Amino acid sequence: MVESEWVNRTMSTEFILLGFGELQHLQILLFLLFLIIYVLTMTGNILIIVLIVTDQRLHTPMYFFLGNLSSLEACYTSTILPRMLNSLLTGKRIVPVHGCLMQLWLAASLAASECYLLAAMSYDRYAAICKPLHYTRIMNNKVCLQLVAASWLCGFIENTILIVFVSELTFCGHSEIEHFFCDFLPIIQLSCTDTYKVQLALTIMASFCTLPSFILTITSYVYIINAVLRIPSATGRQKAFSTCSSHLVVVSIFYGTIIIVYVLPKTKILKELNKFFSVFYTVLTPLVNPLIYSLRNKEVKEAWKRIVSKCKSNAVM
Repeated sequence: MVESEWVNRTMSTEFILLGFGELQHLQILLFLLFLIIYVLTMTGNILIIVLIVTDQRLHTPMYFFLGNLSSLEACYTSTILPRMLNSLLTGKRIVPVHGCLMQLWLAASLAASECYLLAAMSYDRYAAICKPLHYTRIMNNKVCLQLVAASWLCGFIENTILIVFVSELTFCGHSEIEHFFCDFLPIIQLSCTDTYKVQLALTIMASFCTLPSFILTITSYVYIINAVLRIPSATGRQKAFSTCSSHLVVVSIFYGTIIIVYVLPKTKILKELNKFFSVFYTVLTPLVNPLIYSLRNKEVKEAWKRIVSKCKSNAVM
């Protein structure tokens, strides 16, 4: 009897990522759409990294943070979209358990690191706009390096702990993941052992990662907008407010969808919309961040013109 039960509970060695399988008639269209998004995302982020590294005038705290954000977004996107594109094109949806856990660890760690990095960036903008006379002292090179290092380390340490919990689960029988990438909740639901501790740890870690960072970000932008409203020039006030509001919209979508997916109680409606909300913070945010934070900046545009001009001069010579 015990042996029979053990056979029925044999651990699964593979998962099946269903992705967008319910939209069979749109597979090619979805492939083209996500391919364009991936190419644009990588192009925008790599361009920003190259500009910041090569142009001495962009070696400032703000662009140091933006360069790290672009590096993070490029890694994050490459963790999820290539496998999704392969599945849409070939129809292959089987992924080994260890490969799925690796994708989960990387994606979750990078998403958590982005939460902390966005909070650090909002604090940097607060210091620059609200404390201009003390900015160079507040955001010196050492502080910037510490904030960036802490963002990356905290994100990876937290999710390494969570992955240890998940790896101790037993997966057997049903192995279909109703998602387009390996995510915590769909994987936990496949376990045939008690998942209470894992779900509790996930909720605690997700809350610790998102809520304080989101509150700090919102608070910083409240002070920034208040300072912007006191700008005497109507044109300058409108331009600054437009920039701040676009930043705020993007971070709100990013934090908001993550909080909905990982922190809020898992009602039936939220479970059904889980895949939809995940598209926002895994696909759309990495696409729009380069445009919102960097490519619209006057300094970045001037740096791009200098590089193009230099390349033309070298070509002529």
